[in-house]
Amino acid sequence: MKQTIHQQLFSRKKQGGKQLAVLIDPDRLRIQHLDQILTLANTAHVDYLFVGGSLIADDQMDHCLTIIRRESSIPVVLFPGSPLQISAKADALLLLSLISGRNPDLLIGHHVIAAPYLKAAKLEIIPTGYMLIDGGLPTTATYITNTQPIPANKPDIAVCTAMAGEMLGLKAIYLDSGSGARMPVSTEMISAVGQAVSVPIIVGGGLRTPELVGQSLAAGADLVVVGTAVEHSPGRLLEITAAVREAQVSKNA
Repeated sequence: MKQTIHQQLFSRKKQGGKQLAVLIDPDRLRIQHLDQILTLANTAHVDYLFVGGSLIADDQMDHCLTIIRRESSIPVVLFPGSPLQISAKADALLLLSLISGRNPDLLIGHHVIAAPYLKAAKLEIIPTGYMLIDGGLPTTATYITNTQPIPANKPDIAVCTAMAGEMLGLKAIYLDSGSGARMPVSTEMISAVGQAVSVPIIVGGGLRTPELVGQSLAAGADLVVVGTAVEHSPGRLLEITAAVREAQVSKNA
């Protein structure tokens, strides 16, 4: 029987595997740019394509997903910024609960609105504890969510938040310093959270170079997410996937 995406994440974690997702924001990509990224993602055997953003308007997401489905067989996971970002053209959806904040709409409110649509779409739902970490700059995510990120130098807060999320039954923890962050989530925080919970750890934001990607994976990230770096320089994706493979080899050595 074919594994679900969550089963893939969990089994790869148990085996010490490392994975890569490319985040595609439909509002920020020209179509020809998307074609180039998809070609490189196919060549590099990227594990997942995450699709979503904070400010998607009109039918951009549906159009983007149509192109992805035409050009690639890589599993597509929605990374929704609002209850409106739902499409049956994807394979799965990260049902994000913003556990680092205290905005009730993002803890449960939006989920109530989205639930009947998710049921009808028959997507694989992956309940995910989403934690915004201070990346040195205000981000669209912090502005839209009206929440304060966890201070970068407070791994103890991140650890307790992640443990609470796992105890509540969330199936993954996503540490995100935000799109275009000045600095990624620290290796100290990734390591501390990874040692405290047993669910897969996803890390994104500020991962501009293969070296930063490798450091995050070595610290304990199970899946890294790159977006802005690939949007600005699609060719860098091949270097980043090489860093993921190297981290895999180092882990298994």
